[in-house]
Amino acid sequence: MLPFNCAFVAGTLGIEIPDAWKETVITSVFTDSRAPEPGGLFVALVGDHFNGHAYVLDAFRAGAVAAICSEPIETDLPVFYVRDTREAFLALAAGYRGLFQNIPVVGLTGSVGKTTTKEMTAQVLSAKYITAKTQGNLNNEVGMPQTILSFAENIEAAVVEMGMNHAGEISRLSKACRPTLAIITNIGTSHIGNLGSREAIMRAKLEILDGMEPGATLILNGDNDLLGAYVNDKYHIITFGIENRTADVLADAIHTVGSGTAFNILYGGDVYEAFIPVPGEHNVANALAAFTAGVQVGVDPSDAAKALAGYKPTGLRQHIEDIDGITFIEDCYNASPDSVKANLVALMSIDAKRHVAVLGDMKELGSVTEEAHYDCGVTAAAKGVDIVFGFGEASRDICRGAQEKQIPQAEHFTDAEALAARLVEVLRPGDAVLFKASRAMRLETVIERVKQLYLEA
Repeated sequence: MLPFNCAFVAGTLGIEIPDAWKETVITSVFTDSRAPEPGGLFVALVGDHFNGHAYVLDAFRAGAVAAICSEPIETDLPVFYVRDTREAFLALAAGYRGLFQNIPVVGLTGSVGKTTTKEMTAQVLSAKYITAKTQGNLNNEVGMPQTILSFAENIEAAVVEMGMNHAGEISRLSKACRPTLAIITNIGTSHIGNLGSREAIMRAKLEILDGMEPGATLILNGDNDLLGAYVNDKYHIITFGIENRTADVLADAIHTVGSGTAFNILYGGDVYEAFIPVPGEHNVANALAAFTAGVQVGVDPSDAAKALAGYKPTGLRQHIEDIDGITFIEDCYNASPDSVKANLVALMSIDAKRHVAVLGDMKELGSVTEEAHYDCGVTAAAKGVDIVFGFGEASRDICRGAQEKQIPQAEHFTDAEALAARLVEVLRPGDAVLFKASRAMRLETVIERVKQLYLEA
């Protein structure tokens, strides 16, 4: 982070402070008092189950030099009093963003694929620029300020992911981030329980434009029914696609190579060979978005295509591992109907004797929960999955859909230990097995137990 003083903070937040505080230098900003940073500014966030104000004095004792608070604190050290510390944190990030006026900043959102596309885009931009990016899934009104405030003095580009649960959230994030161009990966059904319809979800995602200048570039998935039809004369819209052959950036000759995917990128009348080390056409679409963003900010198209091979899945997303001759596809970070169906296609793209899908509950689907789970079971059957295991209460409907569409083996579990034991009984060398569920299901615990049981066998 670029060091700044308390006068900068006061100016950003619109607060008057004593002259004696103004030259106090801040070298970091942090919100977790358990990881104090000497010379740092502590932001006392308040949530449903925590109150950072209880730890302000601990932060000072650990070396913090200032704090942002909304409750009175007994101290002589600099404290910036605000109405809402979350709002102030975002405002501070917006002020800090203003110190980086001449770099490309890619803002990114979408119903699914955000983090994968973010990682791919950062990989492409890194072919030319020193690139900052959102770490992990720090994409909300607390995480995104952390991303921006981590920008180092030497960065030349940035990729910032923006997530949301409700309308208005991306607007606030975009106004703080001020992207110079943006990507929307797709419009699906994630958070439909909160927003009510895909059209409402699209309006919420398009809030990313609220922090962008007129004429800026907006990169959209041309294969998505809603995004492919979107028109806005205020912005330079570029589309990417696989099925929609009128898109500006296209992929063809898609084929599986080992556990990865090779394809050609068609752009500007030329063809660029590309490879990504993960399966599935949905990941090819993510790669097209990343390629397009890179080219738009000055990366040579050949370099952009080559850079995609360096992508590495992060966290609990599409980690592929061979265990005793069985291919494990582990994607346990989150799930929606769209991402489950995309992962089923990816599963079937892998050469295997049998294809097994372990599918857990999907959250935040509201009134469409039963229908959405049932439809995933139907899709598994339609794609040719051999065996389905459901995990969680809602996944009973996944199994019901699979059984009704004649998958001969569809079994349901609510106990992780029982599911793990059954998988060890059923799986054989040559199988490929997909694990996919919403984060709340903690399906990775089943995977770890399966691995442990194999080691004990």
